[in-house]
Amino acid sequence: MDQAESVRTPSSWVVVGLDNGGTSNNATVLDATGQFLVDHLVENPSRVLDGPESAVEALADAFTGILELTRTPRSLVRAVGLDTPGPASANGVISSKGATNFNHVSWHGFDIRGALEARLGLPVVYNNDGNAAALYAHHQHFGAAAAANSSVSAIVGTGLGGGVVEAGAVIRGAAGMAGELGHVQIPLHGVLENDQPVPRCNCGFEGDVESVASLTGIKNNLLPYWLARFPEHQLAGEPIGAAAKALRGYAEKDDPMALAVFAQQAKAIGKLFTIAANFTDPAAYFLGGGVVEAAPHFRQWFLNTVRESTDLRDEQKAVATFALVPDRDMAGSRGAAVAALNTVIVG
Repeated sequence: MDQAESVRTPSSWVVVGLDNGGTSNNATVLDATGQFLVDHLVENPSRVLDGPESAVEALADAFTGILELTRTPRSLVRAVGLDTPGPASANGVISSKGATNFNHVSWHGFDIRGALEARLGLPVVYNNDGNAAALYAHHQHFGAAAAANSSVSAIVGTGLGGGVVEAGAVIRGAAGMAGELGHVQIPLHGVLENDQPVPRCNCGFEGDVESVASLTGIKNNLLPYWLARFPEHQLAGEPIGAAAKALRGYAEKDDPMALAVFAQQAKAIGKLFTIAANFTDPAAYFLGGGVVEAAPHFRQWFLNTVRESTDLRDEQKAVATFALVPDRDMAGSRGAAVAALNTVIVG
């Protein structure tokens, strides 16, 4: 892609969105009119494995780099949106037990939002990565009507993240851990085979959504069962971690075993959305993560299976929308930027 043709210079004040991941940071700029100044991934190494000091410096590098790319004077930046994997508090303090990508003891209880704010000298607005993607999906889908609508998003990755958006804003909760949809326990009738063991999550729960609908759920729970039923499968001789990562490629080719695994994931998300329907009755249900980054026919099949597995009342069916989170890998940084913009506007 010719970056010169896909980068805009700002016409007003701006906010910056920074999406922090296990290997890379992704950055974007959003101006006061609601226009993103880049339409492609802009990444740099996140250095989270090197510890907090290196990681915060890498985020500062991402901030500087995106301003240079978009020819944005630093004086125009009103705020910075930051997202990271959770769990973390509403103010961006990593869990005292660590979190995804933040396993080293130096990360436990670390205030990443506060550290970045001190480093940049600008207000930093924090969300976890699932909430950021959910917020972006909501605003992109509803546009000017975002504040009049609600949505629930499930983001399928190594774990299962998500977010609940009400009246255009993320529901954070008292401790900042609302929307941890992966750890909602679901009824497993209609999801598992009769002889299939109850899946266990790394968090210690049995039968939560993440134990089924995540890469970890595939590796620990689903794939060992299905490989025993398909002993001649090409993945049978592979290490289980490598086989789990390769499974989506087989599903894209309509492999029966792979489709059986992903059908269980889709049904589990449908159970989650059924629960959501009775708690928040959202106008839209969004699906994101690895399944969105798959071949078009597969991701549409997966979304259709989720929709068919979500038990809505007739009144809800008439008004509810099911859709994929747009812009894939850019959703996190863009959602972080939207959160920062909303904070600046509200004041």
